[in-house]
Amino acid sequence: MSAPGGPRTGVLVMAHGTPATAAGIEPFYTTIRRGSPPTPELLAELVGRYEAIGGTSPLTERTRSQVEGLASALEAAAPGGYVVRFGAKYVTPTIEEGLAELADAGVDRVIGIVLTPHQSSLGSGEYFRRAREAAAATPALGFTAIPSWHRTEGFAPVLADRTAAVLASLDPDRKRRTAVFFTAHSLPERVVADGDPYPDQVAESAGDVAALLGLGEVPGLSWGVAWQSAGRTAEPWIGPDLLVEIGRVAAEGATSVVVCPVGFVSDHLEVLYDLDIEAAAVAHSLGVAFARTPSLNDDPVFLGLLADVVRTASHTAPGAPPSPSAVPSPAQPAASA
Repeated sequence: MSAPGGPRTGVLVMAHGTPATAAGIEPFYTTIRRGSPPTPELLAELVGRYEAIGGTSPLTERTRSQVEGLASALEAAAPGGYVVRFGAKYVTPTIEEGLAELADAGVDRVIGIVLTPHQSSLGSGEYFRRAREAAAATPALGFTAIPSWHRTEGFAPVLADRTAAVLASLDPDRKRRTAVFFTAHSLPERVVADGDPYPDQVAESAGDVAALLGLGEVPGLSWGVAWQSAGRTAEPWIGPDLLVEIGRVAAEGATSVVVCPVGFVSDHLEVLYDLDIEAAAVAHSLGVAFARTPSLNDDPVFLGLLADVVRTASHTAPGAPPSPSAVPSPAQPAASA
């Protein structure tokens, strides 16, 4: 099972996963809640959100296309050098199943990458913990995690191009006072209280894109980070919340809101409902235009960037943290929108 010149490297691509059918929503929700079934009210609300975007999320299809695109990009760059498999956090194939497939394929090491740009103990950290434990069950199988890839060369420009295109598409009358928000999934405050890098990395992504576009120099335009999709729990989640921020900028005279969801790389519930339906409705109710940057999905340029990240990681010793491919020019600090 070796490629010309040596053994092949396994690549475990990890992502959240989503229920395949409407009937799978309740068990999926229970799994996310660590075995605690949702109340009928919470379940009905979630089912309603899925129904609003067509019944199920396109995340499974989008993720499959991303994994296949990454495999194709790696094959083009290093024929026969990589074996790519997928493992999900909450559905099948699971992280453990994906790792087992790579071990069965005879790879000598595994590179783990999560389809989220930023590092967090509750997010990517849990994926890597499970992958390492699964890898440890196979003697001599090395495992290298890619903790984050938000500052890999070319990533910020891809987001900047999308943001610039959306800004250019706004009706001229709506451009007078524009607020740009860079969003990511909120986490409980307790998770990031002890130095978790997640909030800072999201701010870095926002600053990198803003710097490339010179957003701080555009008259009438403000920009900043906002958080979305907080869980329905009693504990505090990191903010400011996007919906609250839309109300704030509307009260201050904003005529349009543009959202670039830097924490997400695919169309799924948190984008198609939380942004395209919920956030858009809040903006429109306040007389503010709303627009969102297109998701990266299976964009070949994006998947080529991920392939570069994987190839860089494969040149490090198993278990050692990979060096970042490159870091863009120093970012401006995140400003309040």
